[in-house]
Parts: sequence; C-alpha cells; structure tokens
Amino acid sequence: MTGNRNDIINILVCGVGGQGVMTAAEILAQTAISLGFDTKKTEVSGMSQRGGVVTSHVRFGEQVMSPSIPSGEADILLGFEPAEAMRAIAQLRPGGVALVNTMRITPPIVSVGIFDYPDDPIGEIRKSNCQVHDFDAGEIAKSLGDMRLGNTVMLGAVADHLPFEARHLQEQMVVRFKTRKPELVALNEQAFEAGRKAVAT
Repeated sequence: MTGNRNDIINILVCGVGGQGVMTAAEILAQTAISLGFDTKKTEVSGMSQRGGVVTSHVRFGEQVMSPSIPSGEADILLGFEPAEAMRAIAQLRPGGVALVNTMRITPPIVSVGIFDYPDDPIGEIRKSNCQVHDFDAGEIAKSLGDMRLGNTVMLGAVADHLPFEARHLQEQMVVRFKTRKPELVALNEQAFEAGRKAVAT
C-alpha cells in the first residue's frame, strides 16, 4: 500500500478470542506510534475470552479524530477466522485488501444457533469488490511447531500492505517478545516471514 502521512489508514482486525487478535492490533498500533503517526485503536465488539467474537479497529495518519473506522472505509481487513471475516467484509472499502486465515473456528454464536456457519466464507468474500488473499495461518503455525504462532503469521501477511517497510512491524513484534518471552523471538521471526510469503504469490 502506498500513502502519505495525510492519509488515514484504517485496519479492521477480526476473529475469535484466543487467536491473538488483540495482540496483533496492539503491535500494529505500536508500530504506527513508533513511526510518529497519530494512532487510535479500539476493541469494537465482542469479548476477547477464548471463543468470543473479537473485532478491533486500528487507525493511523497525520491526525485521527476517532478510533472507530467509518462504515465501509476499512483499507485492510485482517481476518483471523473466515466466517468472521465474511461478516466484516462490508466494512472494507471498494478495492480494499482482505487477508484471511482459512482455518475455521466455530464461535459461540454458531454453537448456540444464533448464526449458521457459512458453507464457503472465502467464496462469499471473493464476491466483494476487494483484493482477497487467503491462506491457512493455522497450518503454517503448526508446521513451525506451535499453533500459537498464528497471530504472528497474520502480522507477516499484512506487513507488505502497509505504508511503511515490513521491518518496522517486525521490529515491534520482536520488541514485544523480547520483553515477555525472549526464547520465542526466533520462532516468531520465522512465522512472520512465513506469513509474508503466504500472500506474496
């Protein structure tokens, strides 16, 4: 993505609790802050406990007045779960980018019968006027030996669609793990690069 500091970049991150949605949103926001952008982030709906629907808005630019993305103006949809990405696709602007993990997780709203899980959420997303990149972040994480790497794979996937170099996002991811789990830094760097490669084709 190209852009200048006067543009507001809107990133909608969605999934279910336990996937690392909020962590990914925090790292995206912290990266923008570190580069001098005015940055706003908010958890819009749902609960972040395991299995609950989670949606976060990340906005940055020269001046951002509200933390909430106006309807239909998201530039990027980072979908950690395909059905949740499908439900959020109307928030993406025409020509926007949808980066969607194909690994299905049945959220509680399906389990209790409020919402039927769609037969082909990726197919439905492809009907919208946007660029779609779908990949199995769960399988990539599994191949690296730890399913918890899924959110880092997702960060890698979005890295080359931002108005700054991917290394800035990777640096913030590394900073987070160096302070919390330094033994996982190298593995997360691998996951980040794997995410970039997953959407490079």
